[in-house]
Amino acid sequence: MLSFYKKITAILVTAMMIFVPWTSPQAHTEKAKTGLIIYQNIPEVDVKVNGNKILLRALHVHREGYFTEVTEGLRWKSSNKKVATVDDHGVVTFFGKSGKTFITVTDGMRKDRIAFKVKSAPASKKSGKQNVKVTVVKEKGSRYDIIQKAIDGLTLEEKIGQMLMPDFRNFNGKPVTAMLPEIKELIQKYHIGGVILFRENVVTTEQTAKLVADYQQAAEKFGLLMSIDQEGGIVTRLQSGTNMPGNMALGATRSKELAYKVGHAIGEELYALGINMNLAPVLDVNNNPDNPVIGVRSFGENPELVAELGVSYIKGLQDSGIAATAKHFPGHGDTAVDSHLGLPEVPHDRDRLQKVELYPFQKAMEAGVDAIMTAHVTFPKIDDTKVISQKDGTEISLPATLSYKVLTELMRKEMGFDGVIITDAMNMQAISDHFGPVDAAVRAVQAGADIVLMPVGLEEVASGLKKAVQNGDISQERINASVKRILTLKVKRGIFKQETPPDTQEIVNQALRVVGSKEHKQIEAEAAAKSITLVKNDHVLPLQKSKVNNLVVVGNTMIESLGEAVRTYVPNATVIQAAAPLDEAQLQKVKEADAVIVGTYTSNVSGRLPSSPQMKMVQQIIANTDAPVIVIGIRNPYDVMSYPNVDAYLAQYGFQQASFQAAADTIFGVNTPTGKLPVTIPSYDGGVLYEYGHGLTY
Repeated sequence: MLSFYKKITAILVTAMMIFVPWTSPQAHTEKAKTGLIIYQNIPEVDVKVNGNKILLRALHVHREGYFTEVTEGLRWKSSNKKVATVDDHGVVTFFGKSGKTFITVTDGMRKDRIAFKVKSAPASKKSGKQNVKVTVVKEKGSRYDIIQKAIDGLTLEEKIGQMLMPDFRNFNGKPVTAMLPEIKELIQKYHIGGVILFRENVVTTEQTAKLVADYQQAAEKFGLLMSIDQEGGIVTRLQSGTNMPGNMALGATRSKELAYKVGHAIGEELYALGINMNLAPVLDVNNNPDNPVIGVRSFGENPELVAELGVSYIKGLQDSGIAATAKHFPGHGDTAVDSHLGLPEVPHDRDRLQKVELYPFQKAMEAGVDAIMTAHVTFPKIDDTKVISQKDGTEISLPATLSYKVLTELMRKEMGFDGVIITDAMNMQAISDHFGPVDAAVRAVQAGADIVLMPVGLEEVASGLKKAVQNGDISQERINASVKRILTLKVKRGIFKQETPPDTQEIVNQALRVVGSKEHKQIEAEAAAKSITLVKNDHVLPLQKSKVNNLVVVGNTMIESLGEAVRTYVPNATVIQAAAPLDEAQLQKVKEADAVIVGTYTSNVSGRLPSSPQMKMVQQIIANTDAPVIVIGIRNPYDVMSYPNVDAYLAQYGFQQASFQAAADTIFGVNTPTGKLPVTIPSYDGGVLYEYGHGLTY
């Protein structure tokens, strides 16, 4: 009897196999894709046709709402090949003939199209070039509203993950320079939306390109925001890229064009590496010489200059395809405390803040900056809310990063910013000393932050934010609004998870062509040369190398770099490394010199005090030689406050080799100095040593 039932069962199973078609896993995956759309049809995407080509991209929209980029298995077609053709990769080429063409794409099951209208005019007599205007005509319909569909399909955990941007600077005590299985697991477990890279992570061009590509492949549904602090100057993370002079150097050039070129070159290098978000530029107005954390990271003390150069830098970055981030809102410039170490306060009233601190940020918002980073600084005249510090139980003011009045009422409502708000690092002591990791993250999101940067304890913060939503401390609407802004930024900047892993070697080859390229090195050299500011010259510069037989170079920090630059003119120059008063043998060399070049390096107030060992050394040199003493303020232009009686003084604003070379070129008359002080240099008696805008030339 049992064998009879087995036979009947076998017959039924066979019948089912005949009448129910087998579906492969790939077929299930294909069914999960509900649409194919051309990226440029999405309403949020600003489409520009530069030159005679444009690269079209295609996305699959999945049943769950998320979207991924398709790079293989597509067929592209142009309806009017006299107007334009399209190749197998979606590259459209226009021929300058008037007319209209539809470009269609299909994956064999789904398709989409986009139109281009071309209008050509006769060549102008001046340029001899034909004037061609290409207008994009997007398809319309709800199928292109992919951002809201994606949000509707996400779980709460996935939404919170999009709002977290951890760092994996080190793992198990070692720098992360290659993808680790544990990191991939964390990215997927917590549905991470972005990662910040540090200098330890980006050692070589090839290694960085591979690491970033692996991060993107580790992502689940959406591409990752891969961010970095590549400001230029003293905050330069890439170890193999072009070391652009920093913001204060650009401030000294007074050149919008140069600020744009520097921003664009930095952007091109990041883009080639796969990094898509730069946490730059600094738009803080550095009107406090005692500021220990901003200083030369600022364009200067004048709000109009900061705004003008900052906006140019932002445009350069964003035109290269990189998301720019203005920082640190509402302004970290007029502080004397480093927020990495303590909680600074800016006490000014609204009128002063409007004219100074807020002005560059307002201009950046009006220019369409992608994101703004908050400051861990208190602004009691904007928000006088008091909270109890977990550090010592004292009453403190609420930092801007955690303030609803600053982020939502001021930035969103009054100033009209609708881009992404990202916190400064949440592990900085201004926050971590006074607030618990979860408490700080919850307060930041309640205040209006979209991305929590470097949360302290990924699991703890992710579950803490989830509980805050579940118990009503944070509304679903608040979370949805942030996710919408984040996904909108990713769509605008073309940041997608690719269905087919890209060819890593192709990425590496392109990165090697772009990062540190000859063209970028030329921009670096130009910015350095135009930034050098000749602050003082008592008829000793330029030096004539033919008359300098015995040249001595003295200093401590980076003095080898200065010596290397000087030796391009005087190969036998003596380099003395010292940070304290010189010993008898060293002093004897100074006494015998035809000229002495000194490099001073300071990063804080105590370092530049006349009583500091370095500054005593400079005074010792001046007192013990009749030869010209030329001093270079390697980093801070304020160094001259401690040796105002020096024969000549130059400010170079940073320690890139290009800046040292530019300073040496200026000393020997090869570079004519044109830099102007972006800050006022005060004197220790309360007066002014050198005015803003001061600068000598030959």
